[in-house]
Amino acid sequence: MEIKNQKVLTWLEEMKALCKPDNVVFIDGSEAQLEELRKEAVATGEMIKLNQEKLPGCYYHRTAENDVARVEDRTFICTPTEEEAGPINNWMAPDEMYAKLKALYDGSMKGRTMYVIPFIMGTPNSPFSKVGIELTDSIYVVLNMGIMTRMGQVAMNEIGENGDFTKCLHSKKDVNPEERYIVHFPQDNTIWSINSAYGGNVLLGKKCLALRIASYLGKQEGWFAEHMLILGLENPEGEVHYICAAFPSACGKTNLAMLIPPEYLKKKGYKVWTVGDDIAWLRINPEDGKLYAINPEAGFFGVAPGTSEKTNFNALAATKKGTIFTNVAINNEDMTVWWEGLDKNPPSDATEWKGAKVDGKAYTAEGNKLAHPNSRFTAPAANCPCISKEFENPNGVPVSAIIFGGRRAKCAPLVYQSRDWQHGTFVGATMASETTAAATGAVGVVRRDPMAMKPFVGYNMATYWGHWLEMGKKLGENAPKIFHVNWFRKDDDGNFMWPGFGDNMRVLLWILDRCAGKVDADECAIGYVPKPEDIDITDLDEMSVEDVKALLTIDKAEWLKDIEDPETGIKKYFAQFGDKLPKEMADELAKLEANLS
Repeated sequence: MEIKNQKVLTWLEEMKALCKPDNVVFIDGSEAQLEELRKEAVATGEMIKLNQEKLPGCYYHRTAENDVARVEDRTFICTPTEEEAGPINNWMAPDEMYAKLKALYDGSMKGRTMYVIPFIMGTPNSPFSKVGIELTDSIYVVLNMGIMTRMGQVAMNEIGENGDFTKCLHSKKDVNPEERYIVHFPQDNTIWSINSAYGGNVLLGKKCLALRIASYLGKQEGWFAEHMLILGLENPEGEVHYICAAFPSACGKTNLAMLIPPEYLKKKGYKVWTVGDDIAWLRINPEDGKLYAINPEAGFFGVAPGTSEKTNFNALAATKKGTIFTNVAINNEDMTVWWEGLDKNPPSDATEWKGAKVDGKAYTAEGNKLAHPNSRFTAPAANCPCISKEFENPNGVPVSAIIFGGRRAKCAPLVYQSRDWQHGTFVGATMASETTAAATGAVGVVRRDPMAMKPFVGYNMATYWGHWLEMGKKLGENAPKIFHVNWFRKDDDGNFMWPGFGDNMRVLLWILDRCAGKVDADECAIGYVPKPEDIDITDLDEMSVEDVKALLTIDKAEWLKDIEDPETGIKKYFAQFGDKLPKEMADELAKLEANLS
């Protein structure tokens, strides 16, 4: 591989001296090299080859039992002052953290190969894109990065002789959870991860670069890195309008990104195109002053359990070739994969995610899980049947609307629109979701997750809100309209009031009609809600306009409780940011309270 950049060469020598690998291999991104690595990983047991007729190009990986998810308590933002990291990030002074980590990395790759992975987040030659180089001792990481990023010589060319890059160091070392760290040094454009081999902690282009470091770079450079899907909605006239949306986990984000319209709308000619399912980078286009978005990733790193032909046909279709499955179950009869929610037929002859051979039918009947609840698939986005033709557009797509959402049984209506960008920023900042049994023992506990960025913002959250407000001023009249949705409203008997899934498109159509000025709305204490008759419920036999009206009601007592609750209320949440809280956020809170009273 040709490397002309002296900064790259110097850093590489330093990291080699620290980690002391036996060999160094440069990843050029060629299929021939990747195939050799797959063979080697199968030979060592790091990967298992699946049925190549039924799942061509697909492989299986099993992580250590103590290493199955992102570890927020071991994830750090190391800035010169604690205030820069803010109250909701773990912080340590950079010098102190470097010293602690260097002791752990010292000789961590002895007897191993260091793989050098140059990669691009975004497409080559795009004004949006950022380049990183990840050093790792894991073939699993190399192969996943090959799916999730544009990797190899193309990225080294992008860096060129003088270009900057994010320095990413990973060693799985001995996967010791007591010494596991995922650390970001925003001022140094550096990420260090040690003692994990699980995707979210070790594919350093993903949450680490594309959100934590990128959110910091976005603040410095005047753009956004957001935990948002991007979808294009095509109407019968062939016009496509793009929406970005942020949801906390367990709120149907991937399902919305790959939405299949209900039959009635499909027949009329409506279509949905997926640009991204997880991360959006947004910039103001200097030519027209509008906000444009790209998906910086090249693949999907999706949760497997619950994904089926019924819940998400397109996501499942994306996994049929060239995919790496992690911690799902193996059907030993034909070397395919299975997970809870795929279908109702667990394989009799199965290997569960920890590696034990079991009778899958008896095992699941006893309440055991064959696949880990956070088991994953890493699938090429190009496999997705509804991938947008704009997916590789280096200039991104123009954003008409931004949607925030959460899981609220009583508080939030089905949909409402913010009054303006400032109010919309407040709506995102106060976003919350109620826990489900899947997430934690306690059900219905309100968790604040501003813009769905709580675990991912690379600096002080209050400063981040300030950046949103600044960007709104720059956008002016060109700012996308901001909305909030809640698919999870319940009636007094605890039943969901809205069908969800593909029918969510009916709400998206109202949102786009609002953006185009085609429909009116009713102003209320929290913003603008639809006139009930403007939500299209054609063919929803079980729903009436009265039901829609009920979905749009504002329970003022619930809202005041949401502000005042001593544990989870907005006031309590805002208070931790002290005088860093933008005045505009305090003003919006006062306005909401006055409106409700």
